[in-house]
Amino acid sequence: MRVVMFGYQTWGHRTLQALLNSGHDVVLAVTHPESDHAYEKIWSDSVAELAEANGVPVLLRNRPDDDLLLTLKEVEPDLIVANNWRTWIPPEIFTLPRRGILNVHDSLLPAYAGFSPLIWALINDEKEVGVTAHMMNAELDAGDIVVQRAIPVGPADTTTDLFHRTVDLIAPIVAEALDLIASGRTDWTPQDRSKASFFHKRSIEDGNIDWTWPAEDIERLVRAQSDPYPNAFTHYRGERVRILKASVSKGVYGGTPGRVFIREGEGIVIVAGAEARRGRSHGLVIERVRTQDGTDLPADEVFKAMGGYLSRQP
Repeated sequence: MRVVMFGYQTWGHRTLQALLNSGHDVVLAVTHPESDHAYEKIWSDSVAELAEANGVPVLLRNRPDDDLLLTLKEVEPDLIVANNWRTWIPPEIFTLPRRGILNVHDSLLPAYAGFSPLIWALINDEKEVGVTAHMMNAELDAGDIVVQRAIPVGPADTTTDLFHRTVDLIAPIVAEALDLIASGRTDWTPQDRSKASFFHKRSIEDGNIDWTWPAEDIERLVRAQSDPYPNAFTHYRGERVRILKASVSKGVYGGTPGRVFIREGEGIVIVAGAEARRGRSHGLVIERVRTQDGTDLPADEVFKAMGGYLSRQP
């Protein structure tokens, strides 16, 4: 088959490499220009560089335009394969290849369509995550499923851990999907739209800790915002403090959410939870932090005295 690839960052890079290894004819790669967005500067293996190194023509676009549509008509692809393409693909493009567009998405669709699915899934205490290859239609991440693979989420996993395990699924999933499509199969599995969820792109503010959340939720937020992602953060005495390592307290503590309360084990307990005033909530034990100047420290070197509050604002 003649294949065009739409993709960006490491997800797109892995997809293009799988296509190059597939034996199919990769006739064009379309990718985004480099970005300064915090979440797009990480996992940023270059699709353009890989394509150029393998003699594949490259087009840089923020979104499809008439020139791109004309080029696609000229190269006459049988299939377009997309992964981490960040903007809408109009119907005149996804109906152009005779075998359609195969989109690869790092969630177990129909859940977690949209952006940053691994982060959102970890925050929400999902027990498994995965990768789905599906045929694109007019609704984002809603087309029939061709191949889907899941991995378990462990109690100490970070988003970084989940990224490395799910990105390794891309090559075998793309290879299997290409074989199925090339064989003439079209009997794919429709998504159950009653189970669909759609999430927005994350920004720095999404890591700002809300101390009315239960400590269990905040602990998962800290793991979800693991390096190299922008870390979960709070404010203490006018400065931003990023939380690198935390756990749920063994003890149950009462008071006002955000209160720097007591030492426990290797860390400092922060009162957490909307019901904390009733004395029925566990706190968050902060164990390691990163200060505003980028220094990593044990929490007890920052929170040296008990008392005071952590907050969402300086």
